[in-house]
Amino acid sequence: MQPILNVEDVRMLEVSLTNVGVSISELMHRAGSAAANEVLAMGEVEYVTVFCGFGNNGGDGWVAAEELLRKGVHVTVVTPIEASEIKSDLARVVAQSALSVGVDARVAPPRSDVEELLAQSDVVVDCMFGTGFHGSAQAPFDIWIDCINSSGVRVLAVDVPSGLSAQTGHYEGACIVADETVTMLTLKPGLLSDEGRDVCGAIVVAPLAEQTEQLAIEADPVAWRADLGDYQAVIAPPTTAVDKFSRGSVLVVGGSTRFVGAPMMAALAAARAGAGYVTLAVPEPIVPAVQAHMLEIPVVGLPAEQDGCFSTRAADLVVRLAENRTATLVGPGMRVSSGTVAVVSALLNSTTNLVVDADALNCISRLTSGQIDEFPELLRRTSPIVLTPHRAELGRLVGLADTPPDSLTSMLDASRRIVWADGGSELCVLAKGNASACVGVEAAVLPKPGPASLATAGSGDVLGGIMATLMAREQIEGTDLPLLAALACEIHGHAALLATEQYGSRGVMAGDVIEKIGLAVDAIEERSMMMGLEYE
Repeated sequence: MQPILNVEDVRMLEVSLTNVGVSISELMHRAGSAAANEVLAMGEVEYVTVFCGFGNNGGDGWVAAEELLRKGVHVTVVTPIEASEIKSDLARVVAQSALSVGVDARVAPPRSDVEELLAQSDVVVDCMFGTGFHGSAQAPFDIWIDCINSSGVRVLAVDVPSGLSAQTGHYEGACIVADETVTMLTLKPGLLSDEGRDVCGAIVVAPLAEQTEQLAIEADPVAWRADLGDYQAVIAPPTTAVDKFSRGSVLVVGGSTRFVGAPMMAALAAARAGAGYVTLAVPEPIVPAVQAHMLEIPVVGLPAEQDGCFSTRAADLVVRLAENRTATLVGPGMRVSSGTVAVVSALLNSTTNLVVDADALNCISRLTSGQIDEFPELLRRTSPIVLTPHRAELGRLVGLADTPPDSLTSMLDASRRIVWADGGSELCVLAKGNASACVGVEAAVLPKPGPASLATAGSGDVLGGIMATLMAREQIEGTDLPLLAALACEIHGHAALLATEQYGSRGVMAGDVIEKIGLAVDAIEERSMMMGLEYE
């Protein structure tokens, strides 16, 4: 797995490298060389324009320009000020070095000159702002960014696309849209989520020193980016010695007269993900409608109130059903009422492996008045439990209903409030978003983000079904939960990719994703095993 550090921790990593003998000057020269090598790897490069800023990120650009010139590339640096006026001592020295060997520089050129340079360029290297940037780009950088984005020239961003916050993944105003980002030392959260996913392009990590990986681990990463080979640890070896019981049994609890389809999608997803036996428990009034669509899945009707939701009398019956299953998913389509709160409470007090999704999460919010971290005993149990909130549900759980988490880092912070309050390894928060985070008490794992086609109603129900099946069929330890949750996300995302190939990026519905889950499971498990063997 690849470590991901907050921007503040990256600065401390740089200090740690200097303490083991790798100077800031050496890091700058290695960063510039790494950027130059990535430019050359893009192929067919004769003319390159490097846009530099005032600080050390600009210094990386000057080093890259000098390196490219030495390798026969025609290079022009666009800079807002004369090299002699650069305040950073190190950036000023490397800028003057580049000029001394013949690098061409244009100081604060007018827009027409910038557009002329771009017209003849094969690649643009963006070194205007680094990871410490926040706020919005001001002149002349906003003008340059607009020119670059409008030019159609291939763009390599160094460390982070200028204008993007490397911490939050958001930008205000102008922001470079890169074809590739070569980020130094380690991954940063803003590159992997929200607008960062749109503007970074392919991401390459340049560690710059052999000590970097170990020092990054010691810096206590905010999260870890999972590679496919990492999932081998939570995938059971393939075998033909199975039956429907050894493949795990899943109980799905949900539904109401208002939301009939959600629990059906979750149950079908659980079956497609490989559960040998799936049972669906719904309020009695909707049993006929559900049975008409569930030919392979038994449907159990439980007592309901006049509002079409479970009644409190359903709570004990649900626990009895759950005791005979290896995992239970509760929440899809069940709404929030006194009866559903009772059902969720009963399952929290049971010994079943539990996935809590959708309205079951909102029931917990009601139980705790939106302060779940102040009621750790509610989630403290001996059997594994996974909460699967999207950002709004996560906000409601931790008292942020009006200002829910709006970035990957704020999702991680909110999720950690929950798991650290509990303090046990049996709890994992799978925080869903355009980039999801699977947070346990010891570590947070980031799966590869799924495609935009997952932004459709019912997608979360499908993920809940996949998660329940993985908890039902695998022998899991609490410490494995974040990785297992990340595996569920990978399967979910790959199934959506397969569905996108058939229906297009905007035409995918949750049912289409369900139909591809089996193929996705096989593909992810096969690739994980192959990559795991390569690691060995």
